[in-house]
Amino acid sequence: MVDAMQERYRLLVLLATFTSLRLGELAALRRQDLDLDDGWVRVVHGQVELSTGQLIIKGPKSEAGRRRVGIPSELLPALRWHISKFAEPGPSGRVFVGPYGGYLRRQNFRRIWVRALSKADVAPVHFHDLRHTGNTLAASSGANLRELMERMGHASSRAALIYLHAANDRDRAIADSMNVHLAGALRLPSDRAEEA
Repeated sequence: MVDAMQERYRLLVLLATFTSLRLGELAALRRQDLDLDDGWVRVVHGQVELSTGQLIIKGPKSEAGRRRVGIPSELLPALRWHISKFAEPGPSGRVFVGPYGGYLRRQNFRRIWVRALSKADVAPVHFHDLRHTGNTLAASSGANLRELMERMGHASSRAALIYLHAANDRDRAIADSMNVHLAGALRLPSDRAEEA
């Protein structure tokens, strides 16, 4: 999917997946919100598009939405490259802009997204599903409830519990995959095999 995206939007897809940020949070992201040395993104704004087409940059809905999220270190070189090639200059420069320097708009990006899905031969999914994938990956990596809530920017544990349950369900698959290693170890001695 990433390879099918236009080059200027590949990091948008990767950050949405591996930091679980929303499209509006990514669209409002400024260079000064990124710590590329230690691998952090500060979420302090979101872009909202009204039905009239007007764009508003505002703070998160709740205090929990104002947060700092770790960026996987493997992603930092690609993020540095993206910034050098596509971001606006200066500390307050937007990280993601359109090809002519315009704001990232939901409808315009949706067309690019749908085209990339088709090109990659991926079933139709919403961009927001990348956030779900990221949260599931975080839970599978061992994040606890509080860590998931902070990463997601939620004050309530309800949504985070969904991802923890998904990670717990995954334990069944992990246990079953170990059967291959048990095959030889579970052979019963010949005298006990007759009793069984």
